[in-house]
Amino acid sequence: MLWIVLIMLGAAWTLQSLLGYIQIKDFNNNFNEMRKRGKVVIGKEKGKLKAGTIILMLLDNNCRIKEIRRMYGISVFARMKTLKGLDNKCLLELSDKDFNGFDKYTIKAIEDAIKNYKQFN
Repeated sequence: MLWIVLIMLGAAWTLQSLLGYIQIKDFNNNFNEMRKRGKVVIGKEKGKLKAGTIILMLLDNNCRIKEIRRMYGISVFARMKTLKGLDNKCLLELSDKDFNGFDKYTIKAIEDAIKNYKQFN
């Protein structure tokens, strides 16, 4: 009986590792594809027992947002999806009213992206 439990735990761990690898590969593919088109800023809001959010923002030379992709969720099944609502807005001029319609975790990830842009640019 103990062997069956250990084998099941090992199989679950292996499956979770494989799905985590696929998720990281999806993130890297999205980042690399966006990076070929311009500057990309990353923002994140970590989740422990809540959903985490990662934002990729493609910016033009005038700091205008060309595209946003978001990975949101608590499982290894979360994938990058396009996020609409901030296209062609200046990253450094975003205000609270621009965030209407976004959940608080996405807003925190966007704010983290702004902080990262200011810190590294």
